[in-house]
Formats: sequence, C-alpha cells, structure tokens
Amino acid sequence: MLPEPTERLRFRIMEEADLDDMTAVLSAPDPVHVDRPPRDRDDAVRWIEWQQRNYAEHDFGLWVVETHDGTFVGDCGLTMQDVEGTAHVEVGYHVMPDLRRHGYATEAARAVRDCAAAHGVEHLIALVRPENTPSQGVARALGMEVERTAYVHGVDALVFGMTLSNG
Repeated sequence: MLPEPTERLRFRIMEEADLDDMTAVLSAPDPVHVDRPPRDRDDAVRWIEWQQRNYAEHDFGLWVVETHDGTFVGDCGLTMQDVEGTAHVEVGYHVMPDLRRHGYATEAARAVRDCAAAHGVEHLIALVRPENTPSQGVARALGMEVERTAYVHGVDALVFGMTLSNG
C-alpha cells in the first residue's frame, strides 16, 4: 500500500538512509508550544524501526513525503493507535519547519486518506492536541470532525474522525 502521488508530492517507504532527514523533522520545534522533551537521533532510529514494523504488520505506516524533485518534506501516513483501549487507524504527519504553512500536510494527508479508503479502512482518526490549531485545520480539511477528547500518550487529545466510503 502506498498513496498515489499528488500534484506536488510523492510517497515512498521510510528507510534507514532517511535517518538524517527524520532526525531533522522529528527534532524540529513543534508548531505549538508543548512540554514534550526534544527528540534526537536515537528517537529517529526508533521511529524508522517502528515504521518498518508497521509496514510488515499492517501494510502501512508513515511514509516519506518528498516533492517531485526529491526535496524532503516530512512524513505522512497511517498508524494504529490505542485510544483508551480501542484500536483506531490514524492519519499523522510531520513537516519540516521551513515548509510548513504551504499546504503540504493537507495535500499529503488527503492522499493518505484516499489510500486508506481504497484499502478498506472504514474509520479514520487524527489525534490532535487542543492547542495545535494548524493540525486541527488539516483534520477539518480532510472532512473530519471532533468526535471526543481522550487521554492518549500521556496528554489530552482531540479525537477527530470520519467514516470513509470504500468504493
């Protein structure tokens, strides 16, 4: 499973060779202030390993997002998330700081949403911190609405969700 290319972006699986780029995007300052410890190269190694496990177990994960000329934009894809005891498929992404606010997250997430629908995912969520209004905008642009709040990964999150039409 891999999303179709968009007007400006293409997707590929994440590999060990992406370590420098993934370290850069994961260690970049959050778009909103949070009390999350900074991520480092070791975190990026674990991130890539997690994606490789996701590809093997689920046939999806977060994919590398690049422009058609090969410029690294970030990652975007699908992961399984435990939301207070229930498994959900989540769309998630990270964008390099200098490329934020150019519509890349929304463009990539739309392609991922469409890929999920084409592969039989019935319900898609996005977990967004209440203060992260840019990511809330991306979720709304996908057609998602807030379904509830939940305590996930040690913080409160808005659970945006939508039913996907398959076929």
